[in-house]
Formats: sequence, C-alpha cells, structure tokens
Amino acid sequence: MRDPRHDILFTPLQIGPKTAKNRFYQVPHCNGGGYRDPSAVVEMRRTKAEGGWGVIFTEQTEIHPTSEITPFIEQHLWEDKDIPALARMAEAMKSHGALAGIQLAYSGINGPNLYSREVPLAVTGGPILTFTSDPVQARTMDKEDIRDLRRWFRAAFRRSHQAGFDLICLYGAHGFGILQHFLSRATNHRTDEYGGDLRNRARFLREIVEDARETTKGELAVTLRMSLHEAGAYGFSNAELRDFIAMHAELPDLWDLANGTWEACSGTSRFKDEGAQEELVRGIKELTPKPVVGVGRFTSPDAMVRQIRTGVLDFIGAARPSIADPFLPLKVQEGRYEDIRECIGCNICVSGDMTQGISRCTQNTAFMEEWRKGWHPDRARPKGASESVLIVGAGPTGLEAALQAARRGYRVTLAEASTTLGGRVAKERLLPGLSAWGRVADYRTGQMAVMPTVDIYRDSPLTAEDILAMGAEHVAIATGATWRRDAVARLHLHPIPTDPAMPLYTPDDLMAGRAPEGQTVALYDDDHFYMGSVLAELLVAKGNRVHFITPSVKVAEWTDNTLEQGTIMRRLLEIGVEIHLSKAPDAIGKAEMTLGCTWTGRQTALPADAVVFVTSRRPNDSLFHDAKVLDWQAAGIRSLKLIGDAAAPGPIAWATYAGRAWAEDLDQPDRGDALSFRREIAALDPGVSLLP
Repeated sequence: MRDPRHDILFTPLQIGPKTAKNRFYQVPHCNGGGYRDPSAVVEMRRTKAEGGWGVIFTEQTEIHPTSEITPFIEQHLWEDKDIPALARMAEAMKSHGALAGIQLAYSGINGPNLYSREVPLAVTGGPILTFTSDPVQARTMDKEDIRDLRRWFRAAFRRSHQAGFDLICLYGAHGFGILQHFLSRATNHRTDEYGGDLRNRARFLREIVEDARETTKGELAVTLRMSLHEAGAYGFSNAELRDFIAMHAELPDLWDLANGTWEACSGTSRFKDEGAQEELVRGIKELTPKPVVGVGRFTSPDAMVRQIRTGVLDFIGAARPSIADPFLPLKVQEGRYEDIRECIGCNICVSGDMTQGISRCTQNTAFMEEWRKGWHPDRARPKGASESVLIVGAGPTGLEAALQAARRGYRVTLAEASTTLGGRVAKERLLPGLSAWGRVADYRTGQMAVMPTVDIYRDSPLTAEDILAMGAEHVAIATGATWRRDAVARLHLHPIPTDPAMPLYTPDDLMAGRAPEGQTVALYDDDHFYMGSVLAELLVAKGNRVHFITPSVKVAEWTDNTLEQGTIMRRLLEIGVEIHLSKAPDAIGKAEMTLGCTWTGRQTALPADAVVFVTSRRPNDSLFHDAKVLDWQAAGIRSLKLIGDAAAPGPIAWATYAGRAWAEDLDQPDRGDALSFRREIAALDPGVSLLP
C-alpha cells in the first residue's frame, strides 16, 4: 500500500492547455538511437508510458540542417518526411495517459554541421563550441537569418503539432541551445535590438514563444528548458536567470530548469548527491505563477515529496532515474518501494550517446533493448522446456542471470565462493564516492530474497566435478576477473622489466585493505576509466604522496563519455596528486620507476616506494575450462556457458547485460548466424540522380 505522504505525487497539474496526470516528469534525454533507431526509441518511450510517467519527452530534436551536431545521433525534424517516425513516438508516449512532449533544438554555435555541410549560424560568430573542438567557425546571423530561423521554428511547431505531441520544449539549457546563446552575454555580443540589455537579449525567445502559440493555435503547451547557472564573468548566471523569469513570469506554460553545463546538470553520484540543484532552484517558484520542473537524480519518494511540499518544484524531473526504472511512478503509486530499481548515477547511459553507440543502463538491462530484443524491464518471458539452472559466482553478472532466470520460471541455484554477494560491486562500493554502486547488488539480492525458487549458497567454492554433480540442466560460470599485477594493457602488450624488490599493488589489493601508507606511490593507469582516480583518492587519504601516470593526454580519458573527466582532473589536483601525462613505465626498479614519454621515448626516473598498476584484468575462467573438458553433457547438462567478466572483462553495465542475455537465451533455438537483435535499415530513395 502506498504511503499517504506520497499522495501529492499523484495529483494532476495543469500545463497550459494540457493536464498532467501526476508529478512524474521525464525530462528530455538522449539515448544513442535518434534518427538511426526510431523503433527502438519508440518502444523505450512506450515502456515509460506503461510505467506511469505523467509527462514523457523525446530527446533533443534538431529542427533544421543548418544546425546539426554530428557525430551525435539525435532526432531530426528537418522536413515533413520526418513526421511519421515522430508520430509513432507521440502515440507510444500517450498510450497510457501520459502527455507527449518534443524537445526542439537549434544548436547555433554548438552545431558543426559535419553531415549537412551547411555554414553554421550563430548569435555571434566564432569557433564552434563542441566536445571535440571541431575546426569550424559559425557565421554571425543577420536580420534575414533571424527571420529564417523563426520560419524554421514555425515549421517545426507545425510538424510537432501534426505528429500529435502535447507539449513543445524549447531547448535553451546546458549551453547547447540558441535560446541560451541569445540570453547569455558570453555568446551574444550583438549591438542591435537582439543584444545588449536583458530585455533585448530575451527578444528572440519571446518571439519564438509567440510563434509557437500562433502556429499551434494555442493547442500545445510551450515549455522552456533553461540553465540554472552559466559560469564565467559573462555567463547567464542564476541571478540573471531569476531576473529573466521575473520579467517574463507568464511567458511559457512551464519552466524546466537544469543546472549549467551538461556535466554540472548530470554529474555522477561520485560527485553529485541526490537533489544537488536545490539551492539553485529554491525561490524561483515565487517569481512565476507557472509550474516549475527540476532534476536531481531523484530516486527517493520522500525526497520528491519534500521538493513539492516546500515549494521548490511542482514536477519531479527525471532522466537517469527514468532509465534505471521506467516503472518508478507505478511502483510508488502501488507502494512497491522495495521493487524500485534505483539509479546508481554511473552515467553509463550518457556514454551511449557520447560514443554514438546505443545507450545502456547498469541497473536496467532492458534499456534500449525493448524493441531490439523484446526485453522488458519488469516482465519476463515464460521459461522454456528446462527446469533448473546453476550459476557459479554472485557478482553483477551472476546476480542478474539468477534474477532473470528465476523471473522466467526456472529453479535457480546460485553458488558464491565468498561470504559476500555482489562480487566486484561489493568491493567497489567501499571506495571513495562509489557507495551507490552497491545498489546493483542490493536490488538483485532483495528481489531474490522473497523468491522460493532461488537457492543461494555462500562460502561455496565449486570444482568442475561439483558442477557436474549438481544436476542442473543449464550452467553459467560467472566467476569474474582479477586485476593484473603488471603493466600489460593497451600500451604494453607484454610485461616490462620489473625488480622483485619493488612492492607492487593492484586494485584488488587496495580493495582488500592492503594498501601502502605514508609512502611515495606511483600509480600507473592504462585503464582510463574511474578506477585509477578513485584509488588515487584512497591512497592520498592514507597519507601517501601519489604520482598519477597515464599514457593518455588526460587522466581518466574514457570518463569524457560519462561527463566526469574534468571533475576528476580538478579533484586530483585539489588533493595534491602529481600528474604525469603521456608517460608510461619502461621498467620498474627496486626504488624507482623509469618513465618514457609516449611521444619521444625520452626517459626520466621517478623515485617511488611502491607501484600500483591499474591496467587490465585476467578472466577467472579456469573453472569453466576444467568443466568443459569433462563429459558434462552425459551429466545431463544442456548448456555450459562462460559469461560476464569471466568471459571478457568490461564495465559493470556490460556484466549485468551479460547476465540478462544468458537468462534470455535459455532454451532458445540456435540462431546460427542470425543477428541477436533487430535493426532498421534506411530505405532507398527512388529519386532520380542529380548528376548530369
């Protein structure tokens, strides 16, 4: 039964001409699908509708080819032929009573146009501001360009209306939208009626809102997504935002507020707590009679209610929590709090968009696989002809495999060699800033604790012979991986000369409590994700002087994809870590590391009392190979699989996905060379050639 304190989350609220059925508002978010995978995106949004969200938005939708952000794969609304795919999306969003919203964007100074090859247009011209420093400049818009842009927006409003959307979100946040570029003195250097004081800089936004109402005949709600604070001497600050809202209190039908840059707005749980943006939002509702939505990686219904009761927000905005659990609203509504799959704030979802792949989620293994593979976040397909499975190893892969197999109806035996369930996440959750990682284990163990068909055995190391004697019809070996105790990774493909007198440590050592204290430590990171920087923090906390060495040109290079690289760099500098970029060990002596420049090969000596290698991991696959050489089929085992890190080490999201994939494939026919997922292929245009 639902806690009555949470009833306010299910009270309807007006947004202009539309009424939202509750206060759960899925703000716009990317997903790596965009124009390339429309059916996958449609089904992902439909699942959220089924999960009870009151408002559901698309991702950033580009309105015109003069402003596109290739290589990112976002939605397009460039011409009428884009309407059918978006109409399917709007229909899916509204399938269970949610309002369907579309976010319209013109990127201006952020749009390099690498695909369209059009000349970029900006409020004030200059180099394109992108993640990849594209060597392109934008031209300053003249009055005719501004009239053209208003016309392009009107066409987008018409198409959005025709596609069946209920709300339009005008994107002016995170530094990405041209509306923010007009408002901000950092990007608006104009001296005409669109520049200068705040009222002039707001002129274009007022015109666009008026155009939206006129074009849609007032039938669609108009929302503004704006940055809460833009840093810098000329940035659109929180104080200036408040002046703007007070000046235009009734301009939109809703104010959608998000912190500064994308990195600041969607920081990982390592650096940002739940509700971290509250201070920037507090008091804004007093400036306007229109409803306000804000974000903060909200996973606790109590925290959500407090935001509304104290007058901070009217709607609870969510992107990442809606990915981790599309059924979050329904679970709160039905009082099924223990079933909520909480976001861990790892930002692996963001990496899908940043890498132009498909987005994924550590917690919700079905995310973006709803259409591609037919997976559902909460409903399982019936089991096949077999009855029993054995999973060896209770790390993230084993836990997910066991949970999904049990949901399908199999009798599950889960054997863990240690006393603790969770594998790597049980260890990593104890590291600085990674406590939320533990939710991966907590959710799955909590779900299985009440399932009578699951037997979990701790302190149960198994031999190959034990596996054959267990009587299970399907066996998965999910025994994880172990960090290497040498430099072998991406740069060094073979071990380097190492004096045995030098104390060597791995992440496994440090997580087990075996760490140097009060020494000079050289930490070599050729992993490039979060682990190296987290361990550097741990070592500093233990009184060590830490040298962080990486062959990359920046620390934790891959965390660009999780929006935390800059924050990690600042943290390391603030705590006194000494950073050596584009360097790698050529040899390890008994009291020093010989560093080589990765560009010139020039060597320098770095004195050290100990070395920590954060390089690569070895799969713990010996049990699988021992079992495979036995006559396991004669023992009645139908399948014997090596899964997760034990097969190929990767991020935690790769591990949970592997567990889900194994459970979904149980008793399925051999697909041969057929793909394991559906995909869409662009239709050939029958148009005639333009060549002479």
